[in-house]
Amino acid sequence: MKIVYHDIFRHVYDYDPAAAAGRMEAIADELKELYEFVEPRPAEEDDLLLVHQKSHVDWVRTHYRHIYDIASLAAGGAIKAAELAVQGEPAFALIRPPGHHASPGSSWGFCWFNNVAVAVQKLRKNGIVDRVLIVDTDLHFGDGTDNIFKDVPEVFYYHLYSIDGLEKTLNYCRDRELVAVSAGFDSHKNDWGYLLTTEDFKKIGRMIAGHARNFCGGRFFTVLEGGYNHQVLGKNVRALLEGYDLG
Repeated sequence: MKIVYHDIFRHVYDYDPAAAAGRMEAIADELKELYEFVEPRPAEEDDLLLVHQKSHVDWVRTHYRHIYDIASLAAGGAIKAAELAVQGEPAFALIRPPGHHASPGSSWGFCWFNNVAVAVQKLRKNGIVDRVLIVDTDLHFGDGTDNIFKDVPEVFYYHLYSIDGLEKTLNYCRDRELVAVSAGFDSHKNDWGYLLTTEDFKKIGRMIAGHARNFCGGRFFTVLEGGYNHQVLGKNVRALLEGYDLG
């Protein structure tokens, strides 16, 4: 497992909870002694245009240039993680801003560009994979990801509502070539959602990795979405990755 990360992601680029000081550090400090860290490169405009309208990309670049730069690097981090995954090296993109609320022509919910969608679509465009399962563990439904792929039957988007539901979805999607995970941690019992335990994230990781190794040639990657309680965020990310190691 490699961690795709850049110190630029520590910068406080906005006033929302995803950009808060200390958020990246809470995760990086938990993982730095356990995994190899690698740096991404920014996504190219052509990468962003795989899933976004040019008017949206231009709007972000024109009106929020400082955010455009870090959001492009975040999308590039997701691409790097996806490229590692298809080379046989599962990867976690420790990036921000998050992305799953970014649709083709709009964005909200602390998101600007849809990181996981950009990465998936680049692999598909290059003919590396075609059929993909996207699992979203965030508290909030990834409307942007759903909007991007709603008319693409080869890409199945699943928003986690229960661990039993995840098991059924994994059984249903045994024909996929890759699993992409939009990893949100705000559903934790000490975060906004008051739903999942740290041990639940380990179980989720074990299930996803086991599925990927049994049916997808071991190809899966993960990108960070939500999660805002810095006291538990790093531990929850670590639990998910430990689950991957066990899967």
